[in-house]
Amino acid sequence: MHQDLAQNLRLLCSYYKSIAEVCRRLGINRPQFNRYLGGQHKPSANTLRRLCEFFGVDEQEILLPHDQFQQLVAVRPQASARPEGDERSIQEHLERLAHEGRDDIDHYLGYYYEYYQSMSAPGKVLRNLVCLERQGGNVVFQRTERMRATRTEPPCHNRYQGVAYLLTDRLFLVDYETLNRHEITQTILFPSFRNRLTRLTGLKVGVSDNSERMPCCARVLYEYLGQKVVVRKALAKCGLYDADSSAIEPSIRNAVLNDIGQGEYLFRARH
Repeated sequence: MHQDLAQNLRLLCSYYKSIAEVCRRLGINRPQFNRYLGGQHKPSANTLRRLCEFFGVDEQEILLPHDQFQQLVAVRPQASARPEGDERSIQEHLERLAHEGRDDIDHYLGYYYEYYQSMSAPGKVLRNLVCLERQGGNVVFQRTERMRATRTEPPCHNRYQGVAYLLTDRLFLVDYETLNRHEITQTILFPSFRNRLTRLTGLKVGVSDNSERMPCCARVLYEYLGQKVVVRKALAKCGLYDADSSAIEPSIRNAVLNDIGQGEYLFRARH
């Protein structure tokens, strides 16, 4: 039974170091895979699809008579020998990360004020508006900066869009600047283990928004605002503030200090 399929599978496996390597990379049980190679069993529709994606052939092709399949593969052997680590597309990897976070991340959906010491205006604290929301199987977010070049000019808004993952008790946010597309930032936050979400703290890595474009790392604090806000009013309170401004609570100001304590050899986040 299924001798053509079995012979075709054996041919495709010959492009790899061993059957064991193929099984390991596919995540398939070796005894079960041996039954496919021996022709005793035909893979299920789902398993057959995985095999075809791995080896780079179509489902109709892998079921061809062996002589025809052999001629087909002979003119494109490179399709069968995918390099290790290339079993999944980038999108599949991202979907897997989203699945690993499960629904626990839904606890963090909503609006936040983001605070950190500005990377381009030394001594100033930047307050931004961040919105995390679910789109299908992913949690995405928009981060909006409200900047004013001079007091006489109207404010402009820089927008960053990204995706968020909750992985092993850490919240990871990766975004990019949407207008000029010349910056990617990453933020890692401690989760909140309280029933009532109030603040999240962590680190942000990015580049200064000036001609120097210096890579920087800063402590960051997210202040939870709620599931819904009046965006216009929330944005009106965003922008650059003096470090000692009364508009910034002392506890927030202290949380985003970028000091290194005695005995610290790395720049670390703090709860």
